[in-house]
Amino acid sequence: MTTSLGGVDMEANKVICGDCCDIMNNQMDADSVDLIITSPPYDSMRDYDGFTFDYKATAKSMYRVMKPGACCVWVVSDQTIDGSESGTSFEQALFFKSIGFNIHDTMIMEKNTTSWPAKKNGLRYSQIFEYMFVFSKGKPKFVKLLCDKPNKFYKSKNWGKKTDRLKDGSLVEKADLKEIEEFSPRNNIWKFTVSGGKSNPGFKDAHKHPAIFPIEMVRSHLLTWCQEGEMVLDPLAGSGTVPAACVELKRNYIAIDCSETYCNLMKNRLNIA
Repeated sequence: MTTSLGGVDMEANKVICGDCCDIMNNQMDADSVDLIITSPPYDSMRDYDGFTFDYKATAKSMYRVMKPGACCVWVVSDQTIDGSESGTSFEQALFFKSIGFNIHDTMIMEKNTTSWPAKKNGLRYSQIFEYMFVFSKGKPKFVKLLCDKPNKFYKSKNWGKKTDRLKDGSLVEKADLKEIEEFSPRNNIWKFTVSGGKSNPGFKDAHKHPAIFPIEMVRSHLLTWCQEGEMVLDPLAGSGTVPAACVELKRNYIAIDCSETYCNLMKNRLNIA
């Protein structure tokens, strides 16, 4: 598959090393991406190979390249500084909204563990979640909710007759409910294993990136917000979990990172030149 970047047909499924804003603004056409899944650096919690990050410029560039109806999954958390959480996550979400994005859903990634568990004499509880903001460029053009939450009352119907009270106070009998299905859509809190190797089985170099995505989280978002053959962008691609999941699930991808070290890590992972 090819995608139009700056008016020039370019083969998809490539790792591009460079500044993501420069690439999105000057090499990619507007309205060319079906889904973005990415995670910015969290305040100063990690040293990402010495590179800095401008979330406002990145948000504007992402909005430009997203198709109408496309979604962006923005995974972020806050650093605690001088006894207070930074609030960067909320600041970023409100900025996205101010430039035209809808805040379609505020989801939570619950982690199975934490690097900083609470102490009995501590001041706050163990922090085991990250935000997964789902921003959309207008109304989402494709959503397929994952229905894998078992229903306790599977195959059940009514218990007696249901009635509704009208404005005049009288009761009117409602039609019987349909039989309850075996599974319902998930809630918007998803729990994943987050340790590098366990969250990305088979990727022996997972430890070489300081904050690797759980691949199952990426798979879940791909299945929810885009279809096979569509174009997925990760402008801050790090270790390449998003493109790796795209390969598995037959989505096309563009993976950008400003670090040559991480780009080489991705290329080795994806087995591409």
